[in-house]
Amino acid sequence: MNNPEALRRQLEYFQDLGIKDLYRRTPTLVSAASTEPQPPMETQLPGLAPEYDTLQRISTDIGDCTRCRLSKGRNKIVFGDGNPEAKLVFVGEGPGADEDAQGIPFVGRAGQLLTQMIENTAAKEGIPLKRPDVYICNVVKCRPPENRNPEPDEMQICGQFLFRQLSVIKPKAICALGSTAAKALLGGKDGVTKLRGNWHKWHDIPLLVTYHPSYLLRAYNQTAKREAWEDLKKILHFVYD
Repeated sequence: MNNPEALRRQLEYFQDLGIKDLYRRTPTLVSAASTEPQPPMETQLPGLAPEYDTLQRISTDIGDCTRCRLSKGRNKIVFGDGNPEAKLVFVGEGPGADEDAQGIPFVGRAGQLLTQMIENTAAKEGIPLKRPDVYICNVVKCRPPENRNPEPDEMQICGQFLFRQLSVIKPKAICALGSTAAKALLGGKDGVTKLRGNWHKWHDIPLLVTYHPSYLLRAYNQTAKREAWEDLKKILHFVYD
């Protein structure tokens, strides 16, 4: 990590968790003359969680968070919503205005569409499933100003809590909603168009990428709506059949 301020915040976070010792892997040395291509370094959710973690403990550790600049403009921290033992977790990008006001993820227009997608698709496929049966959360827990995309350092800081949420719930599958969630969970640079339709993995948990509901609200995205429906059918049958 080349950013001293980001490193300081991350060390403070570890200290909050009661972690006193950190160990660093020794990097593999590559000869300057080597012609073998090296994998790119990607930002991804950090892989660290305290023993015997719980969602309540994670929420307590977040507290009245001021770890990044997003805290300056928020009204409420939007932690997550749904069944803490859910077999399926949906991960979005970040809260919008309605979510920031209520403290609950996906309650605005995009959230209402997501609820309809989950419940209507499940009903058509003969799966007894309602929104409260799944768990829904975001990469960042505070609303980015003007609904901009979260910055990499904001995702890195807040992503530590997302990692812990997913590690505690241990769902059978994860559905990443949109490019930001997909990049945070998979660590790559590809967008939804390239990633959707195929299974990926987050720490051995199957993961499917689909469009963010806010994208589907645009009238001209009819093809994307059909593809999102196919994605949702695919993941619902995988999890609940």
